Amino acid sequence: MPQVIADISVSLDGFVAGPEDSSGRHPLGIGGERLHRWLFELATWRTRAGRGGGERGAGADIMGEYFTRTGAAVIGRRMFDHGEKAWGGEPPFRVPVFVVTHRPLPPRPMPGGTHFEFVTGGVAEAARRATAAAAARGKDVAVMGGGQVITAALAAGVLDELRLHIVPVLLGGGRPLFAEPLDPAITLETTRVELSSGVTHLFHRVPKQEGRHRCSPTR
Repeated sequence: MPQVIADISVSLDGFVAGPEDSSGRHPLGIGGERLHRWLFELATWRTRAGRGGGERGAGADIMGEYFTRTGAAVIGRRMFDHGEKAWGGEPPFRVPVFVVTHRPLPPRPMPGGTHFEFVTGGVAEAARRATAAAAARGKDVAVMGGGQVITAALAAGVLDELRLHIVPVLLGGGRPLFAEPLDPAITLETTRVELSSGVTHLFHRVPKQEGRHRCSPTR
């Protein structure tokens, strides 16, 4: 059964994007690019992008495993709108990507293996469809953000794991990871902590609770 894993970089003051984020001038908000520099310097990322070199170690191993295990992804419409131009004609996902949105669009196959599907039924529906796609590949589902989608997935009880990469920067504002209140009955269990290049990688298992059911590819 595929695992549904949320993975996102967060500033020390709890933001996943800086102030004034927009799909034009500041896709990641002012200063938001600092949250992802560690990732772009990893050998596993650079290899994926067709470049050589880069940092090795715990961070590279963590993300290399994550890329290998991902058979489908879930993202929000804001992330899609902000990233579409930056990703160019060959987005880096290389798997089916289910975009949670209120504005339907036709499916969009892209060079390199990425196939965007736009889901208007909410994050649970997107996770269900992604789970079916990942199961066909024998892999897992990556919920990549932004924060609103990860919050909704956690609230809906569809996450098996939450991975936070805590970057030692202060953005002073922007988009917080958890902008909406969550049920305090939701529990997380820390299963792993790693440090690489100043970034703290925190792995949390999300125990399933009564009334909360994971997605099944047959449902």
